[in-house]
Amino acid sequence: MDQSRRTQLKWFGAALGAVAVPAWAQNVAEQANALEKKDKKAVPLPKEGSVFALPPTVELLGGKTLHTKDWAGKVIVLEYWATWCPFCARQMPHVEALYKKEHSRGLEVLALSIDKKAADIAPFLKSKNYTFPVAWLSPALAKVLPKPAGLPVTIVIGRDGRVKMADSGELFAEDIAGIAKFL
Repeated sequence: MDQSRRTQLKWFGAALGAVAVPAWAQNVAEQANALEKKDKKAVPLPKEGSVFALPPTVELLGGKTLHTKDWAGKVIVLEYWATWCPFCARQMPHVEALYKKEHSRGLEVLALSIDKKAADIAPFLKSKNYTFPVAWLSPALAKVLPKPAGLPVTIVIGRDGRVKMADSGELFAEDIAGIAKFL
């Protein structure tokens, strides 16, 4: 997340704290502050052209297991996000649209939620009708897929297993649609 987005998020949290707001809004501010502290220790974004290895399996929400070998030769969009993140909320519908449009051409999405509890994620996904695979970034999964600084974080892995794009912070509709060029 670049400094201006971090400043916007802090301003948003401070503004929310200055008025009487519902509990969910206070939670956004608390989560944003916690994320900023974590980001100081975060791994850097992977470099374009570097090899990006996914773990052999990923436990998805709902109990299914994703065998990443089944995605060999496909373009993979790895998306770190959270239910409480306003930037993620604006970006995720575009990720869903890309997934629906390009899945048949070999595009896969793996959304990794950084929410504190996995139980918070499923109701959110259901309310939004997202269809791409989603996993909770548990402490065990974070050891093999550590989250870079910022939120949302989008990493595109090409058919050759190399990073084609890595970005931290909100992407706009045209940026997300542009991921199709990697197919």
